[in-house]
Amino acid sequence: MNEDEVLGRFRTSGALLEGHFRLSSGLHSPNYLQCALVLQHPADAEAIGRALAAALPDVKPTAVLSPAIGGLIIGHEVARALGVRAIFAERADGALTLRRGFDLTPEDRVVIVEDVLTTGLSTRETMEVARQRGATVVAAASIINRSGNRAPVDVPFAALAAFSPPTFQPESCPLCAQGSPVTKPGSRPGR
Repeated sequence: MNEDEVLGRFRTSGALLEGHFRLSSGLHSPNYLQCALVLQHPADAEAIGRALAAALPDVKPTAVLSPAIGGLIIGHEVARALGVRAIFAERADGALTLRRGFDLTPEDRVVIVEDVLTTGLSTRETMEVARQRGATVVAAASIINRSGNRAPVDVPFAALAAFSPPTFQPESCPLCAQGSPVTKPGSRPGR
Protein backbone atom coordinates (compact mmCIF):
# COMPACT_ATOMS: atom_id res chain seq x y z
CA MET A 1 0.00 0.00 0.00
CA ASN A 2 1.58 3.26 -1.06
CA GLU A 3 1.10 6.77 0.34
CA ASP A 4 -1.50 7.73 -2.28
CA GLU A 5 -3.57 4.63 -1.50
CA VAL A 6 -3.47 5.35 2.24
CA LEU A 7 -4.47 8.99 1.85
CA GLY A 8 -7.10 7.91 -0.71
CA ARG A 9 -8.71 5.69 1.94
CA PHE A 10 -8.78 8.69 4.29
CA ARG A 11 -10.42 10.89 1.66
CA THR A 12 -12.96 8.22 0.61
CA SER A 13 -14.05 7.59 4.20
CA GLY A 14 -14.30 11.31 5.03
CA ALA A 15 -11.43 11.01 7.51
CA LEU A 16 -9.39 13.92 6.10
CA LEU A 17 -11.14 16.89 7.70
CA GLU A 18 -10.77 20.60 6.96
CA GLY A 19 -11.54 23.44 9.37
CA HIS A 20 -9.85 24.68 12.55
CA PHE A 21 -8.68 21.94 14.90
CA ARG A 22 -6.84 21.69 18.20
CA LEU A 23 -4.66 18.60 17.90
CA SER A 24 -3.86 16.28 20.80
CA SER A 25 -0.45 17.97 20.90
CA GLY A 26 -2.16 21.30 21.70
CA LEU A 27 -1.19 22.75 18.31
CA HIS A 28 -3.82 24.16 15.94
CA SER A 29 -4.21 23.10 12.30
CA PRO A 30 -6.57 23.57 9.35
CA ASN A 31 -6.56 19.79 8.79
CA TYR A 32 -7.32 16.78 10.97
CA LEU A 33 -7.02 13.08 10.27
CA GLN A 34 -9.88 11.23 11.97
CA CYS A 35 -8.44 7.72 11.74
CA ALA A 36 -11.48 6.18 13.41
CA LEU A 37 -13.50 6.92 10.26
CA VAL A 38 -11.12 4.76 8.20
CA LEU A 39 -10.57 2.08 10.83
CA GLN A 40 -14.31 1.61 11.46
CA HIS A 41 -14.28 -0.55 8.34
CA PRO A 42 -12.69 -3.90 9.30
CA ALA A 43 -11.39 -4.58 5.78
CA ASP A 44 -9.60 -1.20 5.69
CA ALA A 45 -8.27 -1.67 9.23
CA GLU A 46 -6.92 -5.11 8.36
CA ALA A 47 -5.32 -3.93 5.10
CA ILE A 48 -3.70 -0.92 6.74
CA GLY A 49 -2.51 -3.07 9.66
CA ARG A 50 -0.94 -5.62 7.30
CA ALA A 51 0.75 -2.86 5.30
CA LEU A 52 2.12 -1.19 8.43
CA ALA A 53 3.40 -4.52 9.78
CA ALA A 54 5.14 -5.13 6.44
CA ALA A 55 6.77 -1.68 6.63
CA LEU A 56 8.45 -2.48 9.95
CA PRO A 57 12.02 -3.70 10.03
CA ASP A 58 12.53 -7.38 10.89
CA VAL A 59 12.73 -6.85 14.66
CA LYS A 60 10.98 -10.01 15.90
CA PRO A 61 8.61 -8.39 18.41
CA THR A 62 6.71 -10.25 21.11
CA ALA A 63 4.06 -7.55 21.57
CA VAL A 64 2.54 -4.43 20.09
CA LEU A 65 1.84 -1.67 22.60
CA SER A 66 -0.41 1.24 21.63
CA PRO A 67 -1.61 4.38 23.39
CA ALA A 68 -5.36 4.42 24.02
CA ILE A 69 -7.60 5.35 22.38
CA GLY A 70 -6.32 6.26 18.91
CA GLY A 71 -3.85 3.39 18.70
CA LEU A 72 -6.18 0.59 19.80
CA ILE A 73 -7.55 -0.60 16.47
CA ILE A 74 -4.42 -0.15 14.38
CA GLY A 75 -2.26 -1.65 17.11
CA HIS A 76 -4.49 -4.69 17.20
CA GLU A 77 -4.36 -5.10 13.42
CA VAL A 78 -0.57 -4.73 13.29
CA ALA A 79 -0.24 -7.30 16.10
CA ARG A 80 -2.52 -9.67 14.21
CA ALA A 81 -0.39 -9.31 11.08
CA LEU A 82 2.78 -9.92 13.11
CA GLY A 83 1.28 -12.84 15.04
CA VAL A 84 1.93 -11.28 18.46
CA ARG A 85 -0.23 -9.98 21.29
CA ALA A 86 -1.76 -6.50 21.27
CA ILE A 87 -1.88 -4.48 24.48
CA PHE A 88 -2.49 -0.83 25.22
CA ALA A 89 -1.54 1.87 27.68
CA GLU A 90 -4.17 4.26 28.97
CA ARG A 91 -4.17 7.41 31.05
CA ALA A 92 -4.60 7.20 34.81
CA ASP A 93 -4.07 10.41 36.79
CA GLY A 94 -2.71 12.06 33.63
CA ALA A 95 0.01 9.49 32.91
CA LEU A 96 0.04 6.56 30.51
CA THR A 97 0.16 3.22 32.28
CA LEU A 98 -0.62 -0.44 31.79
CA ARG A 99 -3.89 -1.55 33.36
CA ARG A 100 -6.46 -4.32 32.87
CA GLY A 101 -3.91 -7.02 33.70
CA PHE A 102 -1.55 -6.09 30.85
CA ASP A 103 2.14 -6.48 31.62
CA LEU A 104 5.53 -6.51 29.95
CA THR A 105 8.73 -8.16 31.10
CA PRO A 106 12.42 -7.74 30.28
CA GLU A 107 12.03 -10.61 27.78
CA ASP A 108 9.52 -8.62 25.70
CA ARG A 109 10.45 -6.95 22.44
CA VAL A 110 7.87 -4.25 21.82
CA VAL A 111 6.68 -2.30 18.79
CA ILE A 112 4.82 0.92 19.60
CA VAL A 113 1.95 1.56 17.17
CA GLU A 114 -0.41 4.50 16.94
CA ASP A 115 -2.64 6.11 14.36
CA VAL A 116 -1.07 9.53 13.73
CA LEU A 117 2.26 10.85 14.99
CA THR A 118 2.43 14.65 15.17
CA THR A 119 4.90 15.70 17.89
CA GLY A 120 5.72 12.13 18.97
CA LEU A 121 4.67 12.80 22.57
CA SER A 122 2.22 9.87 22.84
CA THR A 123 4.71 7.54 21.16
CA ARG A 124 7.52 8.58 23.50
CA GLU A 125 5.25 8.26 26.55
CA THR A 126 4.20 4.78 25.41
CA MET A 127 7.83 3.82 24.83
CA GLU A 128 8.58 4.90 28.41
CA VAL A 129 5.75 2.67 29.72
CA ALA A 130 7.42 -0.33 28.04
CA ARG A 131 10.90 0.64 29.20
CA GLN A 132 9.73 1.08 32.81
CA ARG A 133 8.70 -2.59 32.74
CA GLY A 134 12.14 -3.58 31.46
CA ALA A 135 10.93 -4.37 27.92
CA THR A 136 13.00 -3.46 24.87
CA VAL A 137 11.32 -1.11 22.40
CA VAL A 138 12.49 -2.38 19.01
CA ALA A 139 10.50 -0.10 16.67
CA ALA A 140 7.63 2.36 16.43
CA ALA A 141 5.06 2.96 13.71
CA SER A 142 2.05 5.04 12.80
CA ILE A 143 -0.33 5.08 9.87
CA ILE A 144 0.44 8.75 9.25
CA ASN A 145 3.61 10.64 10.11
CA ARG A 146 2.51 14.22 10.53
CA SER A 147 5.73 15.34 12.25
CA GLY A 148 7.71 16.40 9.18
CA ASN A 149 10.59 14.30 10.58
CA ARG A 150 11.51 10.97 9.00
CA ALA A 151 12.97 9.70 12.31
CA PRO A 152 10.83 11.27 15.05
CA VAL A 153 11.81 8.76 17.79
CA ASP A 154 15.00 7.02 18.94
CA VAL A 155 14.10 3.59 17.50
CA PRO A 156 13.45 2.48 13.89
CA PHE A 157 10.22 4.14 12.73
CA ALA A 158 7.78 3.27 9.94
CA ALA A 159 4.74 5.12 8.60
CA LEU A 160 2.55 4.45 5.59
CA ALA A 161 2.17 8.11 4.65
CA ALA A 162 3.58 11.52 5.49
CA PHE A 163 1.07 14.33 5.78
CA SER A 164 2.27 17.67 7.07
CA PRO A 165 -0.34 20.42 6.90
CA PRO A 166 0.60 23.57 8.78
CA THR A 167 0.37 23.66 12.56
CA PHE A 168 0.38 26.70 14.82
CA GLN A 169 0.90 27.49 18.45
CA PRO A 170 -2.49 28.66 19.78
CA GLU A 171 -1.18 32.16 20.54
CA SER A 172 0.00 32.63 16.93
CA CYS A 173 -2.76 30.76 15.09
CA PRO A 174 -4.09 32.73 12.08
CA LEU A 175 -7.37 30.78 12.27
CA CYS A 176 -7.88 32.01 15.85
CA ALA A 177 -6.98 35.55 14.73
CA GLN A 178 -9.72 35.30 12.08
CA GLY A 179 -12.21 34.30 14.80
CA SER A 180 -12.69 30.80 13.42
CA PRO A 181 -14.04 28.50 16.17
CA VAL A 182 -11.68 25.69 17.14
CA THR A 183 -12.77 22.04 17.33
CA LYS A 184 -10.97 19.42 19.41
CA PRO A 185 -11.65 15.99 17.87
CA GLY A 186 -8.63 14.21 19.45
CA SER A 187 -8.55 11.78 22.33
CA ARG A 188 -6.06 13.28 24.78
CA PRO A 189 -7.95 15.05 27.60
CA GLY A 190 -6.89 18.33 29.08
CA ARG A 191 -5.24 19.73 26.00
